[in-house]
Parts: sequence; C-alpha cells; structure tokens
Amino acid sequence: MTPLHLEDYRDLAQHQLDHKTWDFVEGGAGAERTLGANRRAFARVTLRPRVLVDVSACDTGTELLGARLATPVGVAPTAYHRLLHPDGELATARGAGTAGALYVVSVFASRTLEDIAAEAAGPLWLQLYWLRRREVLAALVDRAATAGYRAIVLTVDAPQLGRRHRDARNGFAIPAGISAVNLGPALMASAHRSAAGRSALAVHTAEAVDPSVTWADLAWLRERSTLPLVLKGILTAEDAVLAVQHGADAIVVSNHGGRQLDGAAAGLDALAEVVDAVGAAACPVLFDGGVRSGTDAFAALALGARAVLLGRPVLWGLAVDGAAGVAGVLGLATEELAHTMALTGRPALSAVDRSAVTLGTAL
Repeated sequence: MTPLHLEDYRDLAQHQLDHKTWDFVEGGAGAERTLGANRRAFARVTLRPRVLVDVSACDTGTELLGARLATPVGVAPTAYHRLLHPDGELATARGAGTAGALYVVSVFASRTLEDIAAEAAGPLWLQLYWLRRREVLAALVDRAATAGYRAIVLTVDAPQLGRRHRDARNGFAIPAGISAVNLGPALMASAHRSAAGRSALAVHTAEAVDPSVTWADLAWLRERSTLPLVLKGILTAEDAVLAVQHGADAIVVSNHGGRQLDGAAAGLDALAEVVDAVGAAACPVLFDGGVRSGTDAFAALALGARAVLLGRPVLWGLAVDGAAGVAGVLGLATEELAHTMALTGRPALSAVDRSAVTLGTAL
C-alpha cells in the first residue's frame, strides 16, 4: 500500500511492531484524556479560504534560529528509535535531511550524537532533561556544540514521568541491545529492568531527573553554552513570559503528546495564548501535539507557530521504511501543507495567519 495520508503509516507500523513497543509509542498518561484532546482540538478548526489569489507557486520554506528549512514541519524529540528500526536515529536523520526538515534529537537517542550528526543533511537540535548529575548534562551540551547541533531544547514538563498505564501493565523496559548510548550504562541501568505492573522508564526517570529545578537554574545552563536555548513543554501565558525573562530563545508549546499530565490543555488550545504572551517575532513559538496532516500543521501555523514538530507519525514512518519512511511522512505532511496553502489562497507562510482559521467550541 502506498501511504496517501499519515494514518496509513500508522496502520502499516502497527502490523510491524510488538504490542509492548506499540503501546510505548501510542500510549498517553492516565485515562489518555489529553492524548484524545490533542486530536479533538484540530476537529474544531474551520479554514477560511480566500480566492482569486495567485497560488501557482506555494513556498513552504522558512527560517528558524538562523537555519533555513525547506519546510516548517520537523521532527519532535522521541526516544529509542532503534525500537522501531535497526538504524534508529541514523535513519531519522537521513530522512529529515531528505525532507529539508529540522530534527530535534532526544537525549535518550539510541545512537551517538556524533553518529547522528554525521548522517544529517539538515539542522539538528539536542533535547535534554535536567539530570540530577549536572556534570553529565554539561558534557552533553559540550558534545552537542562540538558535533554541530544548533540549539539545546530543555524539556520542562517532566519533573517526574506521567502515569503511563499501558507501560505499567506491560512491565515495559528497554530491551537488551538497545540503550540510550549517550548517557552510559550505569546511568541507564534501571531503564532495562522489567517488573510486573511497573514501567522501568518511570523508575529510571525518578532516579535520573532532578525534580527540584526552577527558573533560577536556567542561568547555569545558559552559562554552559552559547547555543540558543529552547524550552519545551510550555502551555500557559504565565510560563511563556517567564521563559522569555529567563533567556529562552524559543518556546515549544507542548503537552508531551499527552504523555505527562492527563487533563492538561490540548496544545492547540494553548497555542494562541502563548504566542500572544511573548510576541512571535521576539521569541519564536514552535508547536507539537496531535498533528496528523499538513492541514493540521496549517492550523497551528495560522495560530502563530513558526514550526510544527511531528512525534508519533515520524516513528510510524521509521518503523515502516527507515529513512525513506521518515522522509515520506515529512514529505507528505509538507505536500498537504502546500496544498492547503493553495486552496486557502495563501501562497507563502507569511500569509498564514489567524484570518485563515476559526475555532469552534469544545465538542
């Protein structure tokens, strides 16, 4: 089957993965209310097309923190890509490069930062959690700069892991032969210990991630590197303002794909609030959460996002066909975006603004 939309990749991927890995990829926190809310938010979007506009050429190119991109649709940070494909993050980097897209590499990548960079044809950012061992955090920042990564993305919505019941029921642990190779075996040991009724990743997060970090600690990270600092996991105007005040160069509006606080706002419902709080020109706002088409990406861009990151769909593509699958997902989403731009009479991303959409009430 030739995938015609992103959900086709989902159907193909599900048939290729064991049920524990599938639940790890697809699952959310708690009753998965927020996971579902992310999708329902897009169902409330109505497009406002303009006509008799020259749309013979629609340009999806953009610039973000000094990097030129062929598409505003990029790759969100997700862990352990070798669970999905033997090449892991190397394939993801190749696929993102083919699409001309940004790739945000997870600190829990299953390939080294340097090897990923060697395969990349496009810009890379490194995502981090605030580890209890600051010397490890500092070393990762230094390695990223040396390897040519262009920004540090600090995930701020996970002082502890969300209650992911699917993983707990499955006793999910990272299998032998796959590991977060950039952190070392001693730091990652508990992530590999399976136990009935318990997620090994929740145990590991409690051991490794520092829950006491505050806004004041960001000064230490800023002093470690000249790389731009991006904060991921912002859902409120209040925190967006604080992010700018504490030196964030960009913000990612995200509820962690519904995997952290169940009952939190859908990302799309929080997006305009954050954009209005910081001013998109002064501090670029990126978005992830529930995007399943180029039309979804269009809606997020219209509400003020400068770029849109795909998480699960990229993993589906990776599972189906490695680098070609990742490129296929990103390429399809970008084609759909350009198509939506044409049919709404907005041939450039600069014309994709709030006049392009209306938002209905909650269903």
